[in-house]
Amino acid sequence: MSDIQNDSISPRRLVHERKIDLKVYRRDDDLWDVEVELIDTKPKDFQLAAVHRKKNEPIHQMQLKLTIDEHMEIVGASAKSYNVPYPGFCEKITPDYSKLVGLNLLTGFREGVKNRLGGYLGCTHLSELTKLIPTVVAQGFAGEIFPVQGASENQRKEGQELPFQFNGCHALRTDGEVVKTYHPIWYGYPLQAGKFTFRKK
Repeated sequence: MSDIQNDSISPRRLVHERKIDLKVYRRDDDLWDVEVELIDTKPKDFQLAAVHRKKNEPIHQMQLKLTIDEHMEIVGASAKSYNVPYPGFCEKITPDYSKLVGLNLLTGFREGVKNRLGGYLGCTHLSELTKLIPTVVAQGFAGEIFPVQGASENQRKEGQELPFQFNGCHALRTDGEVVKTYHPIWYGYPLQAGKFTFRKK
């Protein structure tokens, strides 16, 4: 990350570091596990209202795990808090993250999280982790559940819909050079959002 800094930047010192790790696992029972972990540390001893943390000892360390099916429906959800600023209190909310069961990562997910676990109904950091999950699952599903289109394809299949990644970011707009070069069958397609295309068994 330091490579992006400007050489003319004023001298500075690290005061806080947050690491977020996301993993997607394909299970043998046709379900998928998504594990997200957040760790906050400071490069010095730090006194919080309720607890003292030593240099690089986690202030926050928490994990969220979802189990989903191939249509991104959440069928299992759990959370754990290993280090929190208010021990004995913060971690009491973790069982409530089972309320994520029944939500779908493709349809109304973020709004569903807000309604069920927003504000004082949940944990700020566990809830913000949910915002990262849909896109990392899409990466995990690529080549597993839905196909990856390449430049070798020379024509669209009958009834084939524009895949989800197109027009979802500036590089993959259907009137742009990337699509023209690497995904020519979609070049010139209307600038509208694509859809998830699940591979048929």
